[in-house]
Parts: sequence; structure tokens; C-alpha cells
Amino acid sequence: MSTKILYIEDELFLGKIVKESLESRGFEVIMESNGARATELYKQSNPDVCVLDIMLPGKDGFTIADEIRSMNNKVPIIFLTAKTQTADVVKGFNVGGNDYIRKPFSIEELIVRIQNVTKGTETQLPKTNGDTFSIGKYNFQQSRQILKNNEEERKLSYRESELLKLLYNNRQQIIQRRDILNLLWGNDSFFNSRNLDVYITKLRGYLKDDPTLEIITIKGIGYRFVM
Repeated sequence: MSTKILYIEDELFLGKIVKESLESRGFEVIMESNGARATELYKQSNPDVCVLDIMLPGKDGFTIADEIRSMNNKVPIIFLTAKTQTADVVKGFNVGGNDYIRKPFSIEELIVRIQNVTKGTETQLPKTNGDTFSIGKYNFQQSRQILKNNEEERKLSYRESELLKLLYNNRQQIIQRRDILNLLWGNDSFFNSRNLDVYITKLRGYLKDDPTLEIITIKGIGYRFVM
């Protein structure tokens, strides 16, 4: 069965090329250029993955993602963005995005990203309630920055909480060190890079009671959070 993609893109020439390229590789693509129609199209099509441009007429990609998340918190969402501001990328993850690609991009990169976010989708754990997530045997309440295991609660720092959320939102995927550094520290300086190492070590310690959870270092590239 082919992967069904809901693709929202208002640049019609680019959209036509991407749609045809994906279809030639066996994907089923439902494309829409107006953001105002995206949520209704999602309900009708029930796609396996959503690929959303951020800047759209009618309704922006963040709003669309938020509406989709209110109906389904498991379907993978990939943002396409020409924006380079860290705040926009962070917002994308905060509204439930699984990945983002900066324009211009290659079809090969998009396909790899789609394959990464749809791999093992059935086993990914949803939110338990509100903003609380099940992470293995732990519950993570992001607004209070609390990681709980049975009756034991740990108060995380703001940056520990944001890093855990980033890893969770990109679980089973490789996330590059420079992206983490730019998202959470604002730049990838040597000093911040060493700080990231410390925070990764801390999170590994916090999660050590569940052997099914692992933050894997991909040498020279980044990390992969395996659940």
C-alpha cells in the first residue's frame, strides 16, 4: 500500500513538480494550495503524513497543524519553510511538528524525511492528557517541566525540558547537533556544544530506569531517541 501524503503548498509550480515527482516514486499525493481548505481535506483524505508549507493563504501551516493535532496526535507532520528564524522552527515543533525542511530542498531529501517520520508510526505513543506525554514508563508534563516515574517526580530545568521535548517529537529519527544547538541555544558555538553534551548526559541519567529508552549518539551528526 502506497503512503498517502497531504501536501499543502501555495507555490503552484513548485507544488506540481513535487507532487509529480512523489507520485512517480509510488506515493499518493493529495495537494491543496489554500490553507483554509487544508483541515477539511485532511478529514476527507485521512493521510499517512502531512507536508505543510508555513506561509499559506487563508490559514498558515502552524494553525493547520494545530487543528490536525486536535483530531490526531499521531499522524506525522513535516513543515516546509523558507524562514530561517529559530523561533519559527521552535514553534513548528511546539504545535506538534515531527520534522521541518528548509526551502529549497531536493525530492530525495523530502522522501527520506517522509520515510523517517512514517517508520514505526503505529508504535509511537500519543499524549496521555493535555500536555502530558507517555515516554516509556515515564510521564512528562511539559508545561510544569515534570518528569514522573511512578511516585517519583523530577523537576527539569527549562532547557532540559525543551531538549527532552525536541527528542521526543523527533523520536526514531536522527536530529542533527547543529539543529538542536540553534533551536535551544541560538547558535552552535563550541561552548554551547559542550553544554549540549552535559544536558544529553543528564537526560540519559533521568531515563536510565527504563531500558527501552535510549538516546543514541550518531558520531559527527547528532542524536536519535529510540523508544
